[in-house]
Amino acid sequence: MLWAQARTEAVLTLRNGEQVLLTVLIPLALLVALAKMSVLPVPEPRVGSAVARVLALAVISSAFTGQAIALGFDRRYGVLKRLAATALPRWLLVAGRVAAAFAVVAVQVVLLAGAALLLGWDLPTPAGALWAVLLLVLGTLAFGALGVLLGGALRAEVVLALANIVWVVLLLVGGVALGVADLPGWLSSVVGLLPSAALAEGLHAAVVDGSAPALRHVLVLLGWGVAAAALATRTTRLD
Repeated sequence: MLWAQARTEAVLTLRNGEQVLLTVLIPLALLVALAKMSVLPVPEPRVGSAVARVLALAVISSAFTGQAIALGFDRRYGVLKRLAATALPRWLLVAGRVAAAFAVVAVQVVLLAGAALLLGWDLPTPAGALWAVLLLVLGTLAFGALGVLLGGALRAEVVLALANIVWVVLLLVGGVALGVADLPGWLSSVVGLLPSAALAEGLHAAVVDGSAPALRHVLVLLGWGVAAAALATRTTRLD
């Protein structure tokens, strides 16, 4: 049952043209831009730093933005109420969405890694790769919880607007396109507490330096994830 539900959710996401644009095409375009263009300041090695930032964006796109929008419209059209009336238990509905999010992130990682290799990326050390996987899992869970929090409480039209606005804000000033160190002092202090910056900086340490992420990056991701999950259990509605 879990496999069937997760497969259905993942296929529906990958068949949606807007989701493909958000989760695949835009991250690929940003990867090429960051790796080959000097418009934005990117530390050396440039391709490796670009990979870390774009992987963070990929997680935000699929686990947060895509999840929130899909959940909002599933509620609007009564999909969740119909599924809740079947033999599927509620925990399995949630687990199916989480598993689907991991599947989509895995597809994104494979595509982005393949493109990065063509751009001259040097693969990380085995230890760095393991830390990167751990951060991707934590990031997917944290942003997935935030996506459920947003998509499970508001009207679909409001979710659509807010999810896209938040995506743009996190891309531009959330520690993704611009690193935390490139932001003004007061803003960098605030952005450093965001899960987007924690994920991007943690992935940079793992992918580029081959080292463990700073403890604060892990704690920021865990804190946002636990808080969002706790709120989502209280606010998420089926209709």
